[in-house]
Amino acid sequence: MTVVYVETYVVKPDKLAEFAAYCKDMDAYIKRHPELIKDFRSLKRFSHMIGGNWGGYVTMIEAESLAAVEKYWHSLMADKEFMKVYAEWAAIIVPGTDSISIWNPVP
Repeated sequence: MTVVYVETYVVKPDKLAEFAAYCKDMDAYIKRHPELIKDFRSLKRFSHMIGGNWGGYVTMIEAESLAAVEKYWHSLMADKEFMKVYAEWAAIIVPGTDSISIWNPVP
């Protein structure tokens, strides 16, 4: 069953340029490790255009199953290279604004 992983967060106002660099680093990491996303139908980032919090972003992953999302996160957390990229992300996010949800389609 398809699920959608939804992560919302707010980037610190003075770190928007660093966030763009982080996105490039993360995209490059994923290109080097295509096995991480083989069970994903899509992976996209969005910024709030109207409404929401200024500096707010959403990352959405459409995956084949909850198990695919779990496998993705376990692989990331076990990878030292990713943990360096993750540290970049943690330094540019407003503390307490990160939220993760798993959605399923409504028939």
